[in-house]
Parts: sequence; C-alpha cells; structure tokens
Amino acid sequence: MYVDILILSHLLKGPIHGYELKRGVAETTGYTLHNNSLYPALRRFEESGAVVKTAEPQEGRPPRHIYTITELGRELLYDMLGELPPELAGNEEEFLTRVGLFSLIGPDERRAVLAARGRALAERERHLLHQAGRASGSDRHHDWGGLVVAELLDRVRRERTWIERLTERA
Repeated sequence: MYVDILILSHLLKGPIHGYELKRGVAETTGYTLHNNSLYPALRRFEESGAVVKTAEPQEGRPPRHIYTITELGRELLYDMLGELPPELAGNEEEFLTRVGLFSLIGPDERRAVLAARGRALAERERHLLHQAGRASGSDRHHDWGGLVVAELLDRVRRERTWIERLTERA
C-alpha cells in the first residue's frame, strides 16, 4: 500500500510520465519503483478514476503517457495517509511513508497513525520479551541470539519514545 501512497503523492506535484515518476520516487525515497509495480498501480488508479492518463505525441516515437491525479485520487491518498490498519502497522515502510507525508493530513489523522504504530510496537515488545525469557531459560541459549533480541528490544523502545514525541507534536 505504501507504494500506492508514493505514486499518488508524487502525482500531487503535477502531470508526469511514468519514467519521471519512477525517478522522482527514487530521488526522494531511495526506493526503486519497478515497471511491474508502477504501471499496474497506475492502471488500477486510472480504472478507479483516481488518475487520468493522456497521450502526448512525440515526433518519430510512440506517444508518451502522462498521468494526472484527480480529485478522487487526492481523496484516496488522504484516506490512505490517515489510516494505518493493524495488519500494516508493524511494517516500517508503511509507517514511515505516512509520517513523511504528515503535512498533508490533520492532527487527528496523524495521532491515529501514531497510535496504530504504537500498538504494533507494544505487541512486538511483548513478543520479544517473551522470546528473551524463553531463550534465557533454555539449555541451548546462545549469546548471539540474546544480543539480537536485546538490540530489537532497544529499537522498539527507542521508536516508542520517538512516537510519544511525535504524538505531542501532532
């Protein structure tokens, strides 16, 4: 879903052809859109009325397709940005893509996204603590595994602290 957000958010800048869209996403996010994900998404958006495709003639070459976001596409983007379903809340790309575009949505939507991520992190922390307990009680406990669990717990806790600061700011 975050790929859809990336595509639609780049279309907010104005009409653009597929290659430029791919390049823009790569420049701003470091994520490389592949044709097998970009063009099916654009086709899906076009079929739903979120995007309009027009052909721009080129001399001696096939026409270039230009994509423009519609009002329906803007609404779809804002809806996706303001929601982080539980099944996606544990996905870092899904979360960070939304946070990177928080300027497009209101405080209530921001807080909802942050709360969803917070719940996913709390669940991950519970799981890691359970794993740490199991590993420490095991005859086969390996120091390396314990180091990994400790690092993952530290990351989760740091992110939860960051989310608290973002929530205050939101």
